[in-house]
Amino acid sequence: MKLNLGFCIILTAVLLVACQSEQVQQTSDVTADASRIKSHIRFLSDDLLEGRDTGARGHEIASLYIAAEFEKYGLTPAGDNGTYMQRVNFVQAYIDQSSIKLSLTGSQGDMALSYPKQFLTSPNPIEETTQMAGKLVFVGYGIVAPELQHNDYQDMDVKGKVVVALSGKPKSFPSEEGAHFGSSREKLRHASENGAIGFVTISTPTAEKVRPYQNLLNYIHTPTVRWLDNDGKPSGVYPKINGSAYFSKEAAELVFADAQQNLEQIYGMLEKDESPKGFDLPMEIQLESKSTHKAISSPNVAAILEGSDPSLKNEYIVYSAHSDHLGFAKTVKKDKINNGAMDNASGTSVLMETARLLSQLDERPKRSILFVAVTGEEKGLLGSDYFAQNPTVPMGSMVANVNLDMPILTYEFNDVIAFGANHSDMKSSVAKAAEKIGLELSPDPMPDQALFTRSDHYSFVKQGIPSVFLMSGFKSADPDIDGGKQFSHFLKTNYHKPGDDFSQPFNWKAATKFTEVNYHIGLTLANQAQRSRWNEGDFFGDTFSK
Repeated sequence: MKLNLGFCIILTAVLLVACQSEQVQQTSDVTADASRIKSHIRFLSDDLLEGRDTGARGHEIASLYIAAEFEKYGLTPAGDNGTYMQRVNFVQAYIDQSSIKLSLTGSQGDMALSYPKQFLTSPNPIEETTQMAGKLVFVGYGIVAPELQHNDYQDMDVKGKVVVALSGKPKSFPSEEGAHFGSSREKLRHASENGAIGFVTISTPTAEKVRPYQNLLNYIHTPTVRWLDNDGKPSGVYPKINGSAYFSKEAAELVFADAQQNLEQIYGMLEKDESPKGFDLPMEIQLESKSTHKAISSPNVAAILEGSDPSLKNEYIVYSAHSDHLGFAKTVKKDKINNGAMDNASGTSVLMETARLLSQLDERPKRSILFVAVTGEEKGLLGSDYFAQNPTVPMGSMVANVNLDMPILTYEFNDVIAFGANHSDMKSSVAKAAEKIGLELSPDPMPDQALFTRSDHYSFVKQGIPSVFLMSGFKSADPDIDGGKQFSHFLKTNYHKPGDDFSQPFNWKAATKFTEVNYHIGLTLANQAQRSRWNEGDFFGDTFSK
């Protein structure tokens, strides 16, 4: 067959484009290495690391391991002084159990309450001696939420007094916004701003169903931990609040015995979702205790894959996963090590494998990608809170966060859940990425749990950064397996227990699939034309965007 020169040129061009398209397709196809993920989880959850407690030697070893992996992938150090480590200083406060005393003074005279049967109190991270005394005043839930037309301090004078507040929030509040307004930190902030000198929380029927008072006794020996700023002052505290306590129903009944409303009347209002109005209580309180302080430090581990676009490389997509866990359990059983295999050696291992895959690309993503293994999550999201407020990249340059915490990797899943995706356009970005490997993006199956406010991504949200908390979904590839039941089973059996170790039935296909969807999410966010944005009128975007 004879072909003219023009046709040959055209044919050659077509074939060249086809070959290039095939090469692009091959490049975009990625396979995570199950053996690498497996080895990461095996090491990070080994008994040698003694549960990776914040400030402990085991977590230091884990951090060094993660940093070595980042270096192996050729990532740029993003810690302090050209290293992969961002050192965070903490104060660790322990309460002297024998020093705790609390009494109420009313019409019946002085009443000494029994600790810990009737009340609980926490170590003081500011002062070693706690002394709180004053008149009591009831302030309903102690919530100020103008966006929801709710202000428990309206027309109330609490200056120089100790406020008494119901735990939780009104039932009518939206779950995620309500979790913000009903958080202890927000309540303490409003009490302090209104001039209160102390804070007492009382249990409610809802609280007893979710987290019974009796269960709280398991944590009375747990230290209070706060990160320290450059002046050595602890974060997230309100110095004007001299002390705080949590009352059981029995103790709360004593507080309201001679008040204008008794506890049963207040509880009755809660059942109808009516918010009780505040009033002065004919009672005074005295609380004292002693705490001891210990200085500790623990690192965040951070590394950067620099972007390829001259301008967009100055914007960062942040992957986060917490590398710490709980250390030793207080138990009489032989196995005392909280290994934290699923929580969160799994998420940390997926983060590392995602970093490796992205680092191998021939052409790097347009935006830079920042990988951060954070410490202190189990102490209250502390490492991520420190990093988000003290970033090792320019303030304002982090444009999206994908957080990986406790993916349940015991079954192959057909969907993913991105908690918080409904608050920003990250929902469409994550959905597009998931589709590339045949996965669906499912809505939050547990909206009542408000998980959007309960992991490290929320530290970035509070700095105005659109964020999602990515987890394996509940739709199983095996029709005989119920993903939701697998999740519940883990929570009931091994969550925050020594049973969360490497002996669990990990499904390595699930591990690679979860890594691959994270890889595609990173590429999508890093290469899309516009940076991620909060939805118009979104509460979290409007509240926290700078």
